[in-house]
Amino acid sequence: MTYKNILQIDDDIDDCDFFMEALQAVSSADYVSMQNPVEALNKLIHKKINPDVIFLDLNMPVMSGLEFLIEIKKQEVIKDIPIIIFSTSQFEEIKLKAKKYGADEYISKPSDFNELKEILSHYIV
Repeated sequence: MTYKNILQIDDDIDDCDFFMEALQAVSSADYVSMQNPVEALNKLIHKKINPDVIFLDLNMPVMSGLEFLIEIKKQEVIKDIPIIIFSTSQFEEIKLKAKKYGADEYISKPSDFNELKEILSHYIV
């Protein structure tokens, strides 16, 4: 599946900038980043943002990525938005939990710019 309207939820602004630069290198897709998952959930529920896909970090304060995943899947109007976990966590147990809670895919954040471009080119129009 390829997407053209991307939402990234990640509390690390540097990671968002890195993601955005790689995305712009391979696509003209629309991109929005949000650092606060609670605010993102609220905007999604009220249709203030309408992404085709969400790239979601797991390790965030206020609300973790797994907590966000649980909450979004409870919301009828947004529960079908594909969610790709985009995290540094390598633990198999966390990957299995993410899938159990409804994540469509799990990608480990690469530190190499070209590797990130390659990953994104598989998902983005």
